[in-house]
Amino acid sequence: MQTLNLSFPPAPPWRLLAVLAVVAIMLLCSATEALAHNVAEGDKGYIQESSGVLIMPFIYLGAKHMVTGYDHLLFLFGVIFFLYRMRDVGIYVTLFAIGHSTTLLFGVLTGITANAYVIDAIIGLSVVYKALDNLGAFQRWFGVQPNTKVATLVFGFFHGFGLATKIIEFEIAQDGLIPNLIAFNVGVEIGQLLALGAILILMGFWRRTDSFMRHAFAANTLLMTAGFVLVGYQLAGLAQN
Repeated sequence: MQTLNLSFPPAPPWRLLAVLAVVAIMLLCSATEALAHNVAEGDKGYIQESSGVLIMPFIYLGAKHMVTGYDHLLFLFGVIFFLYRMRDVGIYVTLFAIGHSTTLLFGVLTGITANAYVIDAIIGLSVVYKALDNLGAFQRWFGVQPNTKVATLVFGFFHGFGLATKIIEFEIAQDGLIPNLIAFNVGVEIGQLLALGAILILMGFWRRTDSFMRHAFAANTLLMTAGFVLVGYQLAGLAQN
């Protein structure tokens, strides 16, 4: 997998820095309402009040969660940033899906939970990790390269466990639980494919321009900063509870 040397001298990315400031402000301003695995109030009420097998509604909820889940999207953006072959994209996305699906189903069915703030902080760190990996930081600082496939699978476990923890809090009905969970998970994967398709299209256009390599350093710095912001307000939320 391609990475950048940290000494890479990008052109002054003023527009990217402006976007960075806007993203940071938006995340900080929404910190009291938006957690990485928060669910809209209407969806939360539906989950709590529903009973029986509801395949299509739970597929919709799963797809909506993935498409609007900025933590997932940031991580996926980092994962595919330097992946040019669809075969490689398929391998990494499949590993993430396996990890995400496994802990989502396991967590809800067993009732095993953890502090949501801690899990979401780890998920924020997954974004930071991927940005540093793209920047070649681990090779430069420590002389080693983490196994990126294993890391993607492991962080997939945390992403799925974070959502499982949130669903358990909603006390989803036992009637139709397994079919609904499977439907929700199918929806998550559908949403992931939709989001991934959009990201790949945009990346494809960007990679054809001269600005891609010139601004790759700044883009991953932006990604890393967004990850640190996620970690920061999750830890702030933990301190307040």
